[in-house]
Amino acid sequence: MHDVHITPVREISPDWVAQVTQGRVHPPVKPALDLTWDSRKVKPGSAFIALPGTKVHGREFAQAALQAGAAFVLTDQAHPGAVQVADPARALLELGHALRKEFSGTVVGVGGSSGKTTTKEAIAQGLGWPAPEGNLNNAPGLAQFFFRLQPHAPGAVVELGIDRLGEMAELCYLAEPHLGVLTTLGAEHLEGLGTLENVIREETGLLASSQVRLASTQAAELVNLPGLKTYGIEAGDFRATDLELSLDSTRFRFNGERVYLPYPGFGPLLGALAALAVAELVGVALEPVIERLARLQLPFGRMERVHKGGLIFLNDAYNSNPLSLRAGLEFLSHLPGRKWLVLGEMRELGEESLAYHLEAARLAASVSPDVVFVGKYAPAQAAKTGKVGLETLEEAKAYLKTHAQAGDLVYLKASRSIGLEQLLEGWDAQ
Repeated sequence: MHDVHITPVREISPDWVAQVTQGRVHPPVKPALDLTWDSRKVKPGSAFIALPGTKVHGREFAQAALQAGAAFVLTDQAHPGAVQVADPARALLELGHALRKEFSGTVVGVGGSSGKTTTKEAIAQGLGWPAPEGNLNNAPGLAQFFFRLQPHAPGAVVELGIDRLGEMAELCYLAEPHLGVLTTLGAEHLEGLGTLENVIREETGLLASSQVRLASTQAAELVNLPGLKTYGIEAGDFRATDLELSLDSTRFRFNGERVYLPYPGFGPLLGALAALAVAELVGVALEPVIERLARLQLPFGRMERVHKGGLIFLNDAYNSNPLSLRAGLEFLSHLPGRKWLVLGEMRELGEESLAYHLEAARLAASVSPDVVFVGKYAPAQAAKTGKVGLETLEEAKAYLKTHAQAGDLVYLKASRSIGLEQLLEGWDAQ
């Protein structure tokens, strides 16, 4: 979706990298044509960033990277082919920051507890600006993006994803956004962030670091910053009005102009609205933005319609947390017909995880009588609501095969690691 503008277009010298990271060059080294932190993706001319991982340190793959043709390895060890630094993770931030400073266009940063990737894609595609593919929203992904970014692009859109304290400050230092967009504020990654108060403080750091500040009306209720502009449905400085919601598309008006989206749901709607608001704030004409949004293409698992065996599946299972689930359920409440809700676990919610899942169960039961809970919390959710609770995806698939009927809508929602979309595999097989 963003191939234009982001093919490798430059080379960087090891000496320059050493200068910006306060490192030391150990020959033989060569100028780098790209960078990667994944040793499996090293190609001739790549710079390999040897970062610490959860199970193994990237330095363990330094020699393999050099044998694969790496131009040099950014590492905390001294060996031939290395740019040696004290802390590779900090050095990566400095390198990414230096690459970002070479770009003169406007940088839009998107953060929030849910809807970041959808909003990033809507802004980037709507304005015709480059953005990282998928959800490459951490420091390595952003550094790689700014390495590849062509200097003549008028602007760029980046997603800033956090799961630990202090990470937003690091990403804002790297990306230095001119315009910050905050999608939502709510419970997310509590195992790393701890409390909702910490989430709000961390995510709000994006706006505090930006010259121009934009937030959804939901997020704005929890933010107290000067100059904040807002967007929302029938509310805010930038408004979507006259909504028409269907399973196939979304229509609304913005500043009197009719906007069409080829996706259902409030997530794509709010993402498109953010794109239109950004266009207004940076002085981009609305007509071509509206035309591009009519051809919006979202990544896998985000309000994705799939027809199988006479059923209509709405695969929204790329990720899930209390806010994104609530948005999905609110949209479904507007649709007629029989609706199956298949809900898996929401991960990384910390000590209050059970409470969040029970509240999700209550909301789901208020939207449809046909609810199937799957996984760790399913027994408790089923006991609270009187709905169906199953342990495995195989059981859920068998239950749906038996009970769902042609014409029914099946909504799938869970955290990515659950793999709820596996329910669709082999569905049509006899």
